[in-house]
Amino acid sequence: MKHMIALAAIAAAACAPHGAATAQNYPLPTPAQQAIVDKDTSRHFGDAPAAAGPYATDLSPALEPAAIDKALRKVADWQLARSQPHWDRIWTSSVMYVGFLAASNATGDPKYRNAMLDMARHFDFQLRSRLPNADDLSIGQVYLDLYRQDRQASMLNLTKQEMDDLLPLATLKPGDARIPWWWCDALFMAPPVWVKLYKITGERKYLDYVHLNWKRTSDLLYDREEHLYARDAGYKDKREANGKKVFWSRGEGWVMGGLALILDDIPADDPQRGFYVQQLREMAEKIASIQGADGLWHAGLLDPASYPLPEISGSSLFVYAMAYGVNRGILDASKYRPVIAKAWAGMLRNVYADGRLGNIQQTGAEPAFYRPTSSFNYGVGAFMLAASELKAMAAGGKR
Repeated sequence: MKHMIALAAIAAAACAPHGAATAQNYPLPTPAQQAIVDKDTSRHFGDAPAAAGPYATDLSPALEPAAIDKALRKVADWQLARSQPHWDRIWTSSVMYVGFLAASNATGDPKYRNAMLDMARHFDFQLRSRLPNADDLSIGQVYLDLYRQDRQASMLNLTKQEMDDLLPLATLKPGDARIPWWWCDALFMAPPVWVKLYKITGERKYLDYVHLNWKRTSDLLYDREEHLYARDAGYKDKREANGKKVFWSRGEGWVMGGLALILDDIPADDPQRGFYVQQLREMAEKIASIQGADGLWHAGLLDPASYPLPEISGSSLFVYAMAYGVNRGILDASKYRPVIAKAWAGMLRNVYADGRLGNIQQTGAEPAFYRPTSSFNYGVGAFMLAASELKAMAAGGKR
């Protein structure tokens, strides 16, 4: 009973204005989790200081284009200033890059796109590896979006060549029987690259690859009762402290975000399109049904009491996907706009005065503990995607 009372007190503190948690009312990362935080910090993904100053007081949760634009620029500018000296091609940065391109489109400010163009040129528009590892392919989304705007062959050729080499590979790598997208995060990282390549070239083989491999991942990981994905096959039988299945907030966000990233480029008459639309609807309904009182979602979706702080990377991806669904007429606006509005207000309570976005879980594969100050680039990328799509929603719908 004392344990339950303590958890209730922690959860209440986490819902306080601006996430006003202190060292006394949230669990610190375990030594193993702190080691991941330290590693992420050393690789310039972000950091989690003991204190990060005051929270922002100049942001409005109103679903109005100007208010959303202000929040988007504040967070994006803070992240750009921190990240620009540390470009790399790892997935954490790729998610941030996708967010910067969305921010440039949403705000009309070319500086975010120009930074991405500088980054891409630095790497000669090359993927991170020649393996069908979704994380290593993820930066291709950025290259292909830049190509769509400038149509310079050098932005396309290397990515296309490397993707062509991967087409015949049915498993992750020689000697490894796992399917290419064996973990749910992969559905955000790789499918958009393949679908964009299809849209650019018109070559059906790239879209067929997505249909084949998304279905393989769905068959392996999608829980048809909960309408959520296991992070990977190793989590299908795991349980939280309350006995419920382990469903990780950011993992579900990766899937929903991946759906939003690919649907615009799948033809309306494609026989497989309905599969993706239905999955987005099912997952959105489930996610909306477990929204927290503060508008946000916690690292462990079905056991939020065990993870008392809100988790902003997953919450941002949910908002992005739901706003996308509303903007495209896939989701019922009357049902989901209130969910989105409540979540957006909660997200803004985690923005610091200098633009830092807090309560982002460090890298991992499952729910974990982190400090309220915890800020990592992929979570900011997710926020930028959400804000960009939300601004379009506030302006009246599809961009």
